[in-house]
Amino acid sequence: MTQGIDLCKSQSGAMPERARRMEFETQSQDEWFALYTRHQHEKSVAQLLERKGVEVFLPLYKALHRWKDRVKELSLPLFPNYVFVLGGDERRGAILATPGVYDFVRQGGWPAPIPSQEIEAVRTAVARGLHVEPHPFLNTGDRVRVKSGPLEGVEGILVRKKGLYRLVLSVEMLERSIAVEAEAADVERVPHVRARREFGAAHALASGGF
Repeated sequence: MTQGIDLCKSQSGAMPERARRMEFETQSQDEWFALYTRHQHEKSVAQLLERKGVEVFLPLYKALHRWKDRVKELSLPLFPNYVFVLGGDERRGAILATPGVYDFVRQGGWPAPIPSQEIEAVRTAVARGLHVEPHPFLNTGDRVRVKSGPLEGVEGILVRKKGLYRLVLSVEMLERSIAVEAEAADVERVPHVRARREFGAAHALASGGF
C-alpha cells in the first residue's frame, strides 16, 4: 500500500514534466531559440549549423577597429555569444554537439522560445541596411511604432542621444538590446500598456509621454 502511494506521488510529479516536453516538441518547430556560444565563435557556429540544415539567424553590424598601423571595418555580432535557430527540437542533439555551442538559453530547464516579433524587428532593422549597433539593455521608456519609412511597423523604445534619435529593439530573454537610426517624425506613440516577458515573468510596462 505504501509503495502504491509513493508510486502515485512519483507519477503525479512526473506528469507536468511530460506535459511540458510534449508542449515543447509540438510548438518548437515554428519558434526561434537562442544558443549560447563560445566567445567569437558565433560565425563558425552559424556556418556549421547551416551545413546541418538548421535555419540560423546571426545579425551582424559594421564597426571600425583601429590598430597602430591600420583601420579595418569588421562585421561583428549584434548579440555577442548568441546565435538564433528556428525550431530544431528533432535535431537538438546535433545542434548541441556543434563545436562552439554551450547550450540553449533555457527557462525552467527547457529551451526558451524567443518571441517572433522580437526576431522580426531585428531582421527588419538589419535587412534595411540602416546603421545598427548594440545598445545597453533597455525595456522601459517611450514605446513607439514606426508609421513610415524603411522600418514601418516595427515597435521599439525611442531614445535621443546627442540630438539624434534611435529606436531601441530588445530581446528580453537575453536582456540585450540594439539601436537603429530613426526619425522622430516617422514614429507614433504606442498608447496602451503592453504585457511583456522578462525571463519568463510577465510584467507590464506603461509607455511614457513625449
